[in-house]
Amino acid sequence: MANRIMLNETSYHGTGAIQEIANEVRAHGFQKAFLCTDPDLIQFKVVSKVTDILDRESLPYEIYSDIKANPTIENVQHGVAAFKASGADYIIAIGGGSSMDTAKAIAIIVANPEFEDVRSLEGVAPTKNPCVPIIAVPTTAGTAAEVTINYVITDVERKRKFVCVDPHDMPIIAVVDPDMMASMPKGLTASTGMDALTHAIEGYTTKAAWEMTDMFHLKAIEIIAKSLRGAVAGTPEGREGMALGQYIAGMGFSNVGLGIAHSMAHTLGAVYDTPHGVACAMMLPIVMEYNADCTGDKFREIARAMGVKGVDEMSEAQYRKAAVDAVKKLSADVGIPGKLAALKPEDLPFLAESAYADACRPGNPKDTSVEDLKELFRKLM
Repeated sequence: MANRIMLNETSYHGTGAIQEIANEVRAHGFQKAFLCTDPDLIQFKVVSKVTDILDRESLPYEIYSDIKANPTIENVQHGVAAFKASGADYIIAIGGGSSMDTAKAIAIIVANPEFEDVRSLEGVAPTKNPCVPIIAVPTTAGTAAEVTINYVITDVERKRKFVCVDPHDMPIIAVVDPDMMASMPKGLTASTGMDALTHAIEGYTTKAAWEMTDMFHLKAIEIIAKSLRGAVAGTPEGREGMALGQYIAGMGFSNVGLGIAHSMAHTLGAVYDTPHGVACAMMLPIVMEYNADCTGDKFREIARAMGVKGVDEMSEAQYRKAAVDAVKKLSADVGIPGKLAALKPEDLPFLAESAYADACRPGNPKDTSVEDLKELFRKLM
């Protein structure tokens, strides 16, 4: 069996990295940008950090901001029409997962119009053409959408999110500049950071994990565990650490998949509009406890990467508990709730069935059932 690694053609990291955008636009001969972002980032002048560069360099662009926190099929279809009308030949995606995911779906459909219904992109769709070129500029430290082959769209009519996995959607350039993340409020910093930790831990324990992705994921866990509290407090070191840690996690999980913490989080987001990072943070320790007996000695290395001392002297049961406890403490320290008040007992069957159908579920290290998922959801009540 061959293991595959796919990454951006080029990525830039560090403060001031956005200055490289103009050079890349000219190097590729791009003519006009379709700039995908959300209204809040325009209002708070985050987008202007990029548009000021484009204006200074006389590089034309058009802004598309009809993007919701959980992008919908309708958002994508409107975006496709707007892109076609704009005369653009590439996309600059500025934002968190919502902007990135919308941009990816638009770019895929423009290049592969037979998927214009959007729903047919679910899972591993047989697209034939690479998407419209994307330059991805993240403003949150969590989703790593700038370096993954995944995106998530909400089907409002069916009350579910669906995951699309497509090598053709990879942004050709990622610009990971901590300055673009400086305006994140504490709550968003915390939730997106816990999403990144969930990527790293699930990617490390998923069935498809192998030596190269283990390397990425363990380093990501270490950086995130050291950096997230500081990032929430607003320290430059914390922000820089999270910008790097979440990207490294993306380098790994994009190539090996995730597990049921994510499939369950997708379902909570679709039904209750729970922020994705919050849902991941609530589910992660519950799922870790459930998966522990199928992870060998990996929880020892998770505990070590989380900063737990003395793991080599611990028994298997002790280091597994230590890993879960370290995750719970980090989540609590950054203000993530442990329970979901909106969850109702009568919703459990639908939640469990939706999570079971999610594309992330098969990668879980432990084979699961709808009934198992129902009981795991119950632990949030």
